[in-house]
Amino acid sequence: MPLYEHVFIGRQDLSNAQAEGLIDHFRNVLEENGGKVLHTEYWGLKTMAYKIKKNRKGHYAYMRTDAPAEAVQEMERLMRLHDDVLRVLTVRVEEHEEGPSVMMQSRERHSDRRR
Repeated sequence: MPLYEHVFIGRQDLSNAQAEGLIDHFRNVLEENGGKVLHTEYWGLKTMAYKIKKNRKGHYAYMRTDAPAEAVQEMERLMRLHDDVLRVLTVRVEEHEEGPSVMMQSRERHSDRRR
C-alpha cells in the first residue's frame, strides 16, 4: 500500500485533549477503510503566518500512514467537512523516516538549549 504523511491544523479554541481527539477520530476513519496509522504526533498550539478563518493560532497534528488511496480520500473528505479542521496537507512518500519528525527534533533541541 502507498505511504502518506498528513498534517492538519485544528482551530485555536480547542483544548489540547480535543485536538488529540481529532487525531484519534481520523485514525479510526482511516483504519475503518483498510489503512494503518504508523505514527502520530501532536505538535501543539502554534502561531500561523496569516489568519485562516479568523484564527491566528492553530493546533498542529502529524500522521504517518500506510493506506489505500480510497481510505486517504475519505479521510481528507471528512477533514474538509469537519468544522474544527482549518487546513489539511497530504503528501505521498516513498518511505517513512525513522524516529520523530523534524518539528519534534527542533523542539528537543530548543529544550536542550534552555537547560
